[in-house]
Amino acid sequence: MAPPAPAEGASAAAPLATSPTPAFSPLYQQIKALILQSLQAGEWKPGDLIPSEVELATRFKVSQGTVRKAIDELAADNLLLRRQGKGTFVATHAEQHIQYRFLRLHPDEGTVESVGPATRDILGCRRVRANAEVAAALQLRSGDPVVQVSRVLSFQGTPTILEDLWLPGTAFRGLTLETLVAHAGPMYALFETQFGVRMVRAEERIKAVAASDTAAERLQVAPGTTLLSVERLAYTYNGVPMELRRGLYRTDRHHYRNELS
Repeated sequence: MAPPAPAEGASAAAPLATSPTPAFSPLYQQIKALILQSLQAGEWKPGDLIPSEVELATRFKVSQGTVRKAIDELAADNLLLRRQGKGTFVATHAEQHIQYRFLRLHPDEGTVESVGPATRDILGCRRVRANAEVAAALQLRSGDPVVQVSRVLSFQGTPTILEDLWLPGTAFRGLTLETLVAHAGPMYALFETQFGVRMVRAEERIKAVAASDTAAERLQVAPGTTLLSVERLAYTYNGVPMELRRGLYRTDRHHYRNELS
């Protein structure tokens, strides 16, 4: 059953659901929230075509313009993807232009496209007990099962990123080294297709560190070389943390670039 929709003429303060606190937001924001609820519920899965603006306007009893503005924001958030002449689709990490949506490392010379995709060397995949730090980040209890993955990403034959990531064991039950090695596409696309988990946003903490002996060996640099340490916490819908990732980046041929607005 679809969630209740606000009437077009209703006050912007009308609540969307059963929350005791009114939601003071523009009508298009309320429609955006209702579409997001459907995405969270799995009504439309990654890669699916969603109903047209006219159909959604009828469903939510609002104008087509209101629906269009809501969809525009969801597209800007990389949750939906407009395709000219085909309609609007649920975005997926398998799409070429967002395969590395959270990766901000760019080559000093050339472009991401000219350098080509990274090659991966999966170093390990095992189920472990979450320590206090990992458990807190993933909103688990200390000792809960998590899947730990270690890998090296190389660009044009040069090992560039050494990273470890931790995933909730329950959501990623069945993830194995063999599965990761056999999957040719982006890791986040694998999470979508095989585990039904879509990462929709992430937070990062960045600082400079000196390469340990182990990191230096993996990245083929001298011990003590300055590396960029990037800790990322990725979330699925509704702000649920689903991945803690810690990476060490070489920056002798790459730089970290972000767009601020």
